[in-house]
Amino acid sequence: MTLDAITAFAASGESETQEFKRSTGQRREGARALCAMLNCRGGRVLFGVEPNGRVVGQQVSDHTVDEVAQEIRGIEPPVFPAIDRIAVEGGREVLAVSVTAGHSQPYTHHGRAYRRVGTTNQPMSREEYNRVLVERLHAESRWEIEVATGWSAADLDAEEIRRTLEEGIRLGRIGDPGTREPEAILRGLGLMKKDALLRAAVVLFGRADRLLPGYVQCLLRVARFRGREKAEFIDNRQFHGHAFDLFQRAQRFLLDHMSIAGHFEPGRMERVDEPAYSPLAFREAIANAICHRDYANGGSSIGVAVYDDRMEVSSSGALHFGFTPRSLFEPHESRPWNPLIASVFYRRGIIETWGQGTLRMAAWSVEAGLPKPEILEIPGAVVVRFVARTTGKTTGKTTGKTTGKTPLAVLQLLANDPTLTVPQLAAHLERSELTIHRAIRSLRESERLIRIGPAKGGHWEVID
Repeated sequence: MTLDAITAFAASGESETQEFKRSTGQRREGARALCAMLNCRGGRVLFGVEPNGRVVGQQVSDHTVDEVAQEIRGIEPPVFPAIDRIAVEGGREVLAVSVTAGHSQPYTHHGRAYRRVGTTNQPMSREEYNRVLVERLHAESRWEIEVATGWSAADLDAEEIRRTLEEGIRLGRIGDPGTREPEAILRGLGLMKKDALLRAAVVLFGRADRLLPGYVQCLLRVARFRGREKAEFIDNRQFHGHAFDLFQRAQRFLLDHMSIAGHFEPGRMERVDEPAYSPLAFREAIANAICHRDYANGGSSIGVAVYDDRMEVSSSGALHFGFTPRSLFEPHESRPWNPLIASVFYRRGIIETWGQGTLRMAAWSVEAGLPKPEILEIPGAVVVRFVARTTGKTTGKTTGKTTGKTPLAVLQLLANDPTLTVPQLAAHLERSELTIHRAIRSLRESERLIRIGPAKGGHWEVID
Protein backbone atom coordinates (compact mmCIF):
# COMPACT_ATOMS: atom_id res chain seq x y z
CA MET A 1 0.00 0.00 0.00
CA THR A 2 1.39 3.43 -0.97
CA LEU A 3 1.20 6.91 0.49
CA ASP A 4 -0.93 8.02 -2.47
CA ALA A 5 -3.42 5.26 -1.64
CA ILE A 6 -3.53 6.33 2.02
CA THR A 7 -4.07 9.94 0.98
CA ALA A 8 -6.96 8.91 -1.29
CA PHE A 9 -8.52 6.71 1.42
CA ALA A 10 -8.29 9.53 3.96
CA ALA A 11 -9.84 12.02 1.53
CA SER A 12 -12.81 9.71 0.93
CA GLY A 13 -13.74 9.76 4.62
CA GLU A 14 -15.03 7.11 7.00
CA SER A 15 -17.63 4.68 5.67
CA GLU A 16 -19.08 1.22 6.18
CA THR A 17 -15.75 -0.24 5.02
CA GLN A 18 -13.32 2.30 6.47
CA GLU A 19 -12.55 3.71 9.92
CA PHE A 20 -9.85 6.16 11.09
CA LYS A 21 -7.99 6.10 14.41
CA ARG A 22 -5.59 8.82 15.48
CA SER A 23 -3.16 6.29 16.96
CA THR A 24 -2.78 2.68 18.03
CA GLY A 25 -3.75 3.84 21.51
CA GLN A 26 -7.24 3.19 20.13
CA ARG A 27 -6.38 -0.34 19.00
CA ARG A 28 -9.18 -1.92 21.04
CA GLU A 29 -11.76 0.24 19.25
CA GLY A 30 -10.00 -0.47 15.96
CA ALA A 31 -10.17 -4.24 16.50
CA ARG A 32 -13.86 -3.90 17.31
CA ALA A 33 -14.34 -2.11 13.96
CA LEU A 34 -12.49 -4.91 12.17
CA CYS A 35 -14.78 -7.46 13.85
CA ALA A 36 -17.83 -5.54 12.62
CA MET A 37 -16.38 -5.35 9.11
CA LEU A 38 -15.69 -9.10 9.09
CA ASN A 39 -19.39 -9.62 9.75
CA CYS A 40 -20.29 -7.39 6.80
CA ARG A 41 -18.37 -6.57 3.62
CA GLY A 42 -14.85 -6.28 5.01
CA GLY A 43 -12.86 -3.07 5.18
CA ARG A 44 -9.84 -1.35 6.72
CA VAL A 45 -8.80 0.59 9.83
CA LEU A 46 -6.16 3.29 9.38
CA PHE A 47 -4.15 4.13 12.52
CA GLY A 48 -2.55 7.56 12.19
CA VAL A 49 -5.47 9.28 10.48
CA GLU A 50 -7.74 11.68 12.35
CA PRO A 51 -11.54 11.36 12.11
CA ASN A 52 -11.65 14.39 9.79
CA GLY A 53 -9.33 12.59 7.33
CA ARG A 54 -6.10 14.44 8.14
CA VAL A 55 -3.11 12.11 7.83
CA VAL A 56 -0.91 12.64 10.90
CA GLY A 57 0.90 9.30 11.30
CA GLN A 58 2.57 8.07 14.48
CA GLN A 59 5.77 6.44 15.64
CA VAL A 60 5.58 2.76 14.73
CA SER A 61 7.91 0.02 15.91
CA ASP A 62 7.79 -3.75 15.83
CA HIS A 63 6.39 -3.56 19.36
CA THR A 64 3.58 -1.28 18.09
CA VAL A 65 2.64 -3.82 15.43
CA ASP A 66 2.74 -6.63 18.02
CA GLU A 67 0.34 -4.69 20.27
CA VAL A 68 -2.14 -4.30 17.45
CA ALA A 69 -1.78 -7.96 16.49
CA GLN A 70 -2.35 -8.97 20.11
CA GLU A 71 -5.60 -7.00 20.21
CA ILE A 72 -6.75 -8.60 16.95
CA ARG A 73 -6.23 -12.02 18.56
CA GLY A 74 -9.30 -11.18 20.62
CA ILE A 75 -11.38 -11.78 17.49
CA GLU A 76 -12.93 -15.25 17.17
CA PRO A 77 -12.83 -17.29 14.97
CA PRO A 78 -9.15 -16.36 14.41
CA VAL A 79 -8.40 -13.99 11.52
CA PHE A 80 -5.18 -12.95 9.83
CA PRO A 81 -5.59 -9.44 8.44
CA ALA A 82 -3.14 -7.67 6.17
CA ILE A 83 -1.06 -5.14 8.16
CA ASP A 84 0.82 -2.49 6.17
CA ARG A 85 3.20 0.22 7.39
CA ILE A 86 3.17 3.34 5.20
CA ALA A 87 5.75 6.07 5.77
CA VAL A 88 4.53 9.66 5.95
CA GLU A 89 6.48 12.88 6.59
CA GLY A 90 8.49 13.49 9.75
CA GLY A 91 9.55 9.86 10.20
CA ARG A 92 6.01 8.87 11.16
CA GLU A 93 3.92 6.03 9.73
CA VAL A 94 0.31 5.05 9.12
CA LEU A 95 -0.63 1.51 10.09
CA ALA A 96 -3.28 0.07 7.74
CA VAL A 97 -5.10 -3.10 8.87
CA SER A 98 -7.39 -4.67 6.23
CA VAL A 99 -9.84 -7.60 6.22
CA THR A 100 -12.16 -9.12 3.65
CA ALA A 101 -15.72 -10.24 4.44
CA GLY A 102 -15.31 -13.21 6.75
CA HIS A 103 -16.15 -16.73 5.68
CA SER A 104 -16.80 -17.92 9.26
CA GLN A 105 -19.35 -15.38 10.43
CA PRO A 106 -20.38 -14.42 13.02
CA TYR A 107 -17.11 -13.05 14.44
CA THR A 108 -16.78 -11.80 18.00
CA HIS A 109 -14.34 -9.48 19.71
CA HIS A 110 -13.70 -10.42 23.34
CA GLY A 111 -16.91 -12.47 23.27
CA ARG A 112 -19.20 -9.85 21.68
CA ALA A 113 -20.36 -9.81 18.05
CA TYR A 114 -20.62 -6.53 16.14
CA ARG A 115 -21.92 -5.43 12.76
CA ARG A 116 -21.08 -2.38 10.72
CA VAL A 117 -23.88 0.16 10.30
CA GLY A 118 -22.69 3.17 8.37
CA THR A 119 -19.62 4.43 10.23
CA THR A 120 -20.58 2.81 13.55
CA ASN A 121 -20.02 -0.59 15.12
CA GLN A 122 -23.28 -1.91 16.55
CA PRO A 123 -23.54 -4.92 18.87
CA MET A 124 -25.43 -7.80 17.27
CA SER A 125 -28.65 -8.86 18.94
CA ARG A 126 -28.88 -12.47 20.05
CA GLU A 127 -31.48 -13.09 17.33
CA GLU A 128 -29.19 -11.72 14.62
CA TYR A 129 -26.18 -13.63 15.97
CA ASN A 130 -28.15 -16.89 15.88
CA ARG A 131 -29.37 -16.18 12.34
CA VAL A 132 -25.85 -15.55 11.04
CA LEU A 133 -24.59 -18.66 12.82
CA VAL A 134 -27.34 -20.77 11.23
CA GLU A 135 -26.38 -19.40 7.80
CA ARG A 136 -22.76 -20.37 8.35
CA LEU A 137 -23.59 -23.88 9.51
CA HIS A 138 -26.06 -24.22 6.65
CA ALA A 139 -23.34 -23.40 4.13
CA GLU A 140 -21.09 -26.06 5.65
CA SER A 141 -23.69 -28.84 5.87
CA ARG A 142 -27.07 -28.24 4.24
CA TRP A 143 -30.07 -30.41 5.10
CA GLU A 144 -30.83 -31.10 1.42
CA ILE A 145 -27.42 -32.68 0.71
CA GLU A 146 -27.50 -35.13 3.60
CA VAL A 147 -28.05 -38.81 2.77
CA ALA A 148 -31.69 -39.96 2.90
CA THR A 149 -31.24 -43.02 5.09
CA GLY A 150 -33.49 -45.94 4.20
CA TRP A 151 -34.48 -44.58 0.79
CA SER A 152 -33.75 -45.93 -2.69
CA ALA A 153 -34.73 -44.96 -6.24
CA ALA A 154 -37.59 -47.50 -5.99
CA ASP A 155 -39.24 -45.21 -3.40
CA LEU A 156 -39.43 -42.29 -5.82
CA ASP A 157 -41.89 -41.29 -8.53
CA ALA A 158 -40.14 -42.69 -11.63
CA GLU A 159 -42.51 -41.01 -14.08
CA GLU A 160 -41.89 -37.61 -12.53
CA ILE A 161 -38.15 -38.18 -12.74
CA ARG A 162 -38.40 -39.04 -16.44
CA ARG A 163 -40.75 -36.10 -17.04
CA THR A 164 -38.18 -33.78 -15.48
CA LEU A 165 -35.48 -35.13 -17.78
CA GLU A 166 -37.61 -34.83 -20.91
CA GLU A 167 -38.68 -31.29 -20.09
CA GLY A 168 -35.08 -30.29 -19.31
CA ILE A 169 -33.93 -31.72 -22.67
CA ARG A 170 -36.74 -29.91 -24.49
CA LEU A 171 -35.74 -26.61 -22.90
CA GLY A 172 -32.05 -27.16 -23.57
CA ARG A 173 -31.21 -27.20 -19.87
CA ILE A 174 -30.21 -30.87 -19.69
CA GLY A 175 -28.17 -32.85 -22.19
CA ASP A 176 -29.70 -36.14 -23.25
CA PRO A 177 -27.87 -38.82 -21.20
CA GLY A 178 -28.98 -41.61 -23.55
CA THR A 179 -30.81 -43.44 -20.77
CA ARG A 180 -34.16 -43.12 -19.04
CA GLU A 181 -33.24 -45.16 -15.95
CA PRO A 182 -34.32 -43.17 -12.85
CA GLU A 183 -31.11 -43.80 -10.94
CA ALA A 184 -28.96 -42.57 -13.83
CA ILE A 185 -31.12 -39.46 -14.16
CA LEU A 186 -30.82 -38.79 -10.42
CA ARG A 187 -27.04 -39.03 -10.64
CA GLY A 188 -27.03 -36.56 -13.52
CA LEU A 189 -29.12 -34.14 -11.44
CA GLY A 190 -26.66 -34.39 -8.55
CA LEU A 191 -29.22 -36.07 -6.29
CA MET A 192 -27.04 -39.04 -5.29
CA LYS A 193 -23.85 -39.32 -3.28
CA LYS A 194 -22.06 -42.47 -4.39
CA ASP A 195 -24.90 -45.03 -4.23
CA ALA A 196 -27.07 -43.15 -1.72
CA LEU A 197 -30.00 -40.81 -2.37
CA LEU A 198 -29.85 -37.29 -0.97
CA ARG A 199 -32.71 -35.74 0.97
CA ALA A 200 -33.27 -33.31 -1.93
CA ALA A 201 -34.25 -36.30 -4.09
CA VAL A 202 -36.92 -37.29 -1.55
CA VAL A 203 -38.32 -33.75 -1.42
CA LEU A 204 -38.41 -33.55 -5.22
CA PHE A 205 -39.62 -37.04 -6.13
CA GLY A 206 -40.57 -39.02 -3.01
CA ARG A 207 -43.80 -41.04 -3.35
CA ALA A 208 -46.55 -39.87 -1.04
CA ASP A 209 -47.02 -43.36 0.45
CA ARG A 210 -43.37 -43.38 1.59
CA LEU A 211 -43.03 -39.84 2.91
CA LEU A 212 -44.60 -40.49 6.30
CA PRO A 213 -43.45 -40.54 9.01
CA GLY A 214 -39.88 -39.52 8.09
CA TYR A 215 -40.68 -36.53 5.89
CA VAL A 216 -43.79 -34.97 7.42
CA GLN A 217 -42.53 -31.53 6.31
CA CYS A 218 -43.32 -32.41 2.67
CA LEU A 219 -46.71 -30.89 3.40
CA LEU A 220 -48.98 -28.35 1.72
CA ARG A 221 -51.81 -26.78 3.73
CA VAL A 222 -54.49 -24.92 1.76
CA ALA A 223 -57.55 -23.12 3.05
CA ARG A 224 -60.29 -20.78 1.86
CA PHE A 225 -61.59 -18.63 4.68
CA ARG A 226 -64.89 -16.80 4.83
CA GLY A 227 -64.25 -13.08 5.25
CA ARG A 228 -60.90 -11.54 6.15
CA GLU A 229 -59.94 -13.52 9.23
CA LYS A 230 -59.08 -17.14 10.09
CA ALA A 231 -62.39 -17.66 11.81
CA GLU A 232 -64.46 -19.84 9.48
CA PHE A 233 -63.38 -22.30 6.78
CA ILE A 234 -65.07 -22.67 3.42
CA ASP A 235 -62.48 -25.25 2.36
CA ASN A 236 -59.54 -26.73 4.28
CA ARG A 237 -57.20 -29.45 2.99
CA GLN A 238 -53.75 -30.91 3.53
CA PHE A 239 -51.57 -32.78 1.05
CA HIS A 240 -48.39 -34.78 1.54
CA GLY A 241 -46.37 -35.27 -1.61
CA HIS A 242 -43.22 -34.48 -3.53
CA ALA A 243 -42.40 -30.96 -4.64
CA PHE A 244 -43.86 -31.21 -8.14
CA ASP A 245 -47.12 -32.69 -6.85
CA LEU A 246 -47.51 -29.97 -4.20
CA PHE A 247 -46.61 -27.33 -6.80
CA GLN A 248 -49.52 -28.42 -9.00
CA ARG A 249 -51.97 -28.97 -6.14
CA ALA A 250 -51.43 -25.43 -4.86
CA GLN A 251 -52.24 -23.97 -8.27
CA ARG A 252 -55.33 -26.13 -8.70
CA PHE A 253 -56.58 -24.98 -5.32
CA LEU A 254 -56.23 -21.36 -6.34
CA LEU A 255 -58.05 -22.03 -9.59
CA ASP A 256 -60.87 -23.60 -7.57
CA HIS A 257 -61.24 -20.54 -5.35
CA MET A 258 -60.18 -17.56 -7.46
CA SER A 259 -62.97 -15.16 -8.34
CA ILE A 260 -63.09 -13.76 -11.86
CA ALA A 261 -64.28 -10.21 -12.57
CA GLY A 262 -66.03 -10.09 -15.95
CA HIS A 263 -66.99 -7.07 -18.03
CA PHE A 264 -67.78 -6.13 -21.64
CA GLU A 265 -65.88 -3.52 -23.64
CA PRO A 266 -67.34 -1.40 -26.43
CA GLY A 267 -66.91 -3.00 -29.84
CA ARG A 268 -66.27 -6.50 -28.43
CA MET A 269 -68.79 -9.32 -28.22
CA GLU A 270 -66.66 -11.42 -25.88
CA ARG A 271 -66.61 -10.81 -22.15
CA VAL A 272 -63.23 -9.77 -20.71
CA ASP A 273 -62.36 -11.91 -17.70
CA GLU A 274 -59.98 -10.56 -15.06
CA PRO A 275 -58.90 -12.98 -12.31
CA ALA A 276 -58.60 -11.75 -8.74
CA TYR A 277 -54.87 -12.62 -8.75
CA SER A 278 -52.16 -13.14 -11.32
CA PRO A 279 -51.82 -16.93 -11.74
CA LEU A 280 -48.25 -16.49 -12.98
CA ALA A 281 -47.27 -14.44 -9.92
CA PHE A 282 -48.85 -17.05 -7.65
CA ARG A 283 -47.04 -19.83 -9.51
CA GLU A 284 -43.72 -18.04 -8.90
CA ALA A 285 -44.55 -17.58 -5.21
CA ILE A 286 -45.17 -21.31 -4.79
CA ALA A 287 -41.95 -22.19 -6.64
CA ASN A 288 -40.01 -19.79 -4.40
CA ALA A 289 -41.57 -21.28 -1.30
CA ILE A 290 -40.46 -24.78 -2.35
CA CYS A 291 -36.90 -23.67 -3.17
CA HIS A 292 -36.30 -21.37 -0.19
CA ARG A 293 -38.15 -22.94 2.74
CA ASP A 294 -36.53 -24.56 5.75
CA TYR A 295 -36.88 -28.35 5.43
CA ALA A 296 -34.84 -29.03 8.56
CA ASN A 297 -37.89 -28.19 10.68
CA GLY A 298 -39.88 -31.42 10.71
CA GLY A 299 -43.10 -29.69 11.75
CA SER A 300 -43.03 -27.15 8.93
CA SER A 301 -45.06 -26.78 5.72
CA ILE A 302 -46.08 -24.52 2.87
CA GLY A 303 -49.40 -22.76 3.35
CA VAL A 304 -51.87 -21.14 0.96
CA ALA A 305 -54.60 -19.10 2.62
CA VAL A 306 -57.28 -17.40 0.51
CA TYR A 307 -59.45 -14.70 2.09
CA ASP A 308 -62.10 -12.42 0.62
CA ASP A 309 -59.61 -9.58 0.14
CA ARG A 310 -56.19 -11.27 -0.16
CA MET A 311 -54.19 -14.45 -0.57
CA GLU A 312 -51.10 -15.43 1.42
CA VAL A 313 -48.40 -17.97 0.60
CA SER A 314 -46.35 -18.90 3.67
CA SER A 315 -43.25 -21.06 3.97
CA SER A 316 -41.21 -22.09 6.98
CA GLY A 317 -37.91 -20.34 7.60
CA ALA A 318 -36.63 -16.77 7.49
CA LEU A 319 -34.97 -14.28 5.17
CA HIS A 320 -31.23 -14.96 5.10
CA PHE A 321 -27.99 -13.54 3.70
CA GLY A 322 -28.96 -9.97 4.58
CA PHE A 323 -32.09 -9.93 2.41
CA THR A 324 -35.01 -7.79 3.54
CA PRO A 325 -38.60 -7.63 2.23
CA ARG A 326 -37.67 -4.40 0.48
CA SER A 327 -34.39 -5.59 -1.07
CA LEU A 328 -36.09 -8.64 -2.60
CA PHE A 329 -38.02 -6.31 -4.91
CA GLU A 330 -34.77 -4.72 -6.11
CA PRO A 331 -32.16 -6.38 -8.38
CA HIS A 332 -30.26 -8.93 -6.28
CA GLU A 333 -28.11 -12.01 -6.61
CA SER A 334 -29.58 -15.46 -6.24
CA ARG A 335 -29.02 -17.09 -2.85
CA PRO A 336 -31.49 -19.99 -2.61
CA TRP A 337 -31.57 -21.69 0.77
CA ASN A 338 -31.79 -25.02 -1.07
CA PRO A 339 -29.66 -24.57 -4.22
CA LEU A 340 -29.83 -28.25 -5.22
CA ILE A 341 -33.64 -28.30 -5.15
CA ALA A 342 -33.67 -24.93 -6.95
CA SER A 343 -31.34 -26.26 -9.67
CA VAL A 344 -33.78 -29.08 -10.49
CA PHE A 345 -36.69 -26.62 -10.61
CA TYR A 346 -34.63 -24.49 -13.00
CA ARG A 347 -33.85 -27.43 -15.27
CA ARG A 348 -37.51 -28.39 -15.26
CA GLY A 349 -38.37 -24.88 -16.46
CA ILE A 350 -40.38 -23.91 -13.40
CA ILE A 351 -38.07 -21.08 -12.39
CA GLU A 352 -36.41 -19.13 -15.16
CA THR A 353 -33.57 -17.02 -13.82
CA TRP A 354 -32.30 -17.27 -10.27
CA GLY A 355 -32.57 -13.99 -8.36
CA GLN A 356 -35.53 -12.81 -10.49
CA GLY A 357 -38.46 -14.58 -8.81
CA THR A 358 -39.72 -11.73 -6.65
CA LEU A 359 -39.16 -9.21 -9.46
CA ARG A 360 -41.23 -11.38 -11.80
CA MET A 361 -44.00 -11.70 -9.20
CA ALA A 362 -44.19 -7.91 -8.96
CA ALA A 363 -44.08 -7.43 -12.74
CA TRP A 364 -46.82 -9.97 -13.43
CA SER A 365 -49.06 -8.47 -10.76
CA VAL A 366 -48.64 -4.96 -12.16
CA GLU A 367 -49.26 -6.22 -15.73
CA ALA A 368 -52.53 -7.72 -14.48
CA GLY A 369 -53.55 -4.35 -13.02
CA LEU A 370 -52.96 -5.49 -9.45
CA PRO A 371 -50.79 -4.11 -6.63
CA LYS A 372 -47.32 -5.54 -6.15
CA PRO A 373 -47.23 -8.39 -3.63
CA GLU A 374 -45.93 -7.77 -0.13
CA ILE A 375 -43.35 -9.89 1.69
CA LEU A 376 -43.67 -10.26 5.46
CA GLU A 377 -41.45 -11.90 8.05
CA ILE A 378 -43.35 -13.51 10.91
CA PRO A 379 -41.94 -15.80 13.63
CA GLY A 380 -40.82 -19.00 11.92
CA ALA A 381 -42.05 -18.17 8.42
CA VAL A 382 -41.95 -15.86 5.41
CA VAL A 383 -45.26 -14.76 3.88
CA VAL A 384 -46.01 -13.42 0.40
CA ARG A 385 -49.29 -11.49 0.43
CA PHE A 386 -51.31 -10.75 -2.73
CA VAL A 387 -54.14 -8.22 -2.64
CA ALA A 388 -57.25 -9.29 -4.54
CA ARG A 389 -58.80 -7.35 -7.39
CA THR A 390 -61.71 -5.39 -5.95
CA THR A 391 -63.44 -3.95 -9.01
CA GLY A 392 -66.19 -5.57 -11.05
CA LYS A 393 -68.61 -8.35 -10.26
CA THR A 394 -67.46 -11.93 -10.14
CA THR A 395 -68.83 -14.37 -12.65
CA GLY A 396 -68.93 -17.29 -10.25
CA LYS A 397 -67.75 -18.54 -6.90
CA THR A 398 -65.11 -20.98 -8.05
CA THR A 399 -62.95 -21.33 -11.13
CA GLY A 400 -63.69 -25.02 -11.50
CA LYS A 401 -67.44 -24.44 -11.84
CA THR A 402 -67.64 -21.53 -14.25
CA THR A 403 -67.33 -22.15 -17.97
CA GLY A 404 -65.92 -18.64 -18.61
CA LYS A 405 -62.91 -19.53 -16.47
CA THR A 406 -61.99 -22.65 -18.39
CA PRO A 407 -59.43 -20.97 -20.73
CA LEU A 408 -57.56 -19.56 -17.72
CA ALA A 409 -57.56 -22.96 -16.03
CA VAL A 410 -56.31 -24.63 -19.23
CA LEU A 411 -53.57 -22.04 -19.57
CA GLN A 412 -52.42 -22.62 -15.98
CA LEU A 413 -52.32 -26.40 -16.37
CA LEU A 414 -50.39 -26.20 -19.63
CA ALA A 415 -47.90 -23.79 -18.06
CA ASN A 416 -47.14 -26.53 -15.55
CA ASP A 417 -47.16 -29.44 -18.00
CA PRO A 418 -47.12 -28.53 -21.72
CA THR A 419 -47.53 -32.18 -22.76
CA LEU A 420 -51.07 -32.55 -21.37
CA THR A 421 -53.62 -33.85 -23.88
CA VAL A 422 -57.21 -32.71 -24.31
CA PRO A 423 -58.60 -35.81 -22.48
CA GLN A 424 -56.15 -35.20 -19.63
CA LEU A 425 -57.15 -31.53 -19.40
CA ALA A 426 -60.82 -32.51 -19.42
CA ALA A 427 -60.22 -34.97 -16.57
CA HIS A 428 -58.29 -32.40 -14.53
CA LEU A 429 -60.96 -29.72 -14.90
CA GLU A 430 -64.01 -32.00 -14.92
CA ARG A 431 -65.09 -30.59 -18.28
CA SER A 432 -66.14 -32.17 -21.54
CA GLU A 433 -63.53 -32.52 -24.26
CA LEU A 434 -65.64 -30.20 -26.42
CA THR A 435 -65.34 -27.46 -23.78
CA ILE A 436 -61.57 -27.96 -23.66
CA HIS A 437 -61.32 -27.74 -27.46
CA ARG A 438 -63.27 -24.46 -27.36
CA ALA A 439 -61.01 -23.06 -24.64
CA ILE A 440 -57.88 -24.00 -26.60
CA ARG A 441 -59.29 -22.44 -29.78
CA SER A 442 -60.00 -19.22 -27.87
CA LEU A 443 -56.47 -19.17 -26.42
CA ARG A 444 -54.87 -19.78 -29.79
CA GLU A 445 -56.97 -17.06 -31.44
CA SER A 446 -55.90 -14.59 -28.74
CA GLU A 447 -52.25 -15.68 -29.27
CA ARG A 448 -51.86 -16.85 -25.70
CA LEU A 449 -51.19 -20.45 -26.68
CA ILE A 450 -49.39 -22.10 -29.60
CA ARG A 451 -48.87 -25.71 -30.59
CA ILE A 452 -45.33 -26.97 -31.17
CA GLY A 453 -45.02 -30.17 -33.20
CA PRO A 454 -47.66 -32.69 -34.30
CA ALA A 455 -50.83 -33.68 -32.45
CA LYS A 456 -49.05 -36.78 -31.19
CA GLY A 457 -45.66 -36.14 -29.64
CA GLY A 458 -45.90 -32.36 -29.72
CA HIS A 459 -46.46 -29.92 -26.86
CA TRP A 460 -48.08 -26.60 -26.02
CA GLU A 461 -46.28 -23.31 -25.40
CA VAL A 462 -47.90 -20.67 -23.19
CA ILE A 463 -47.24 -17.08 -24.28
CA ASP A 464 -46.76 -14.75 -21.31
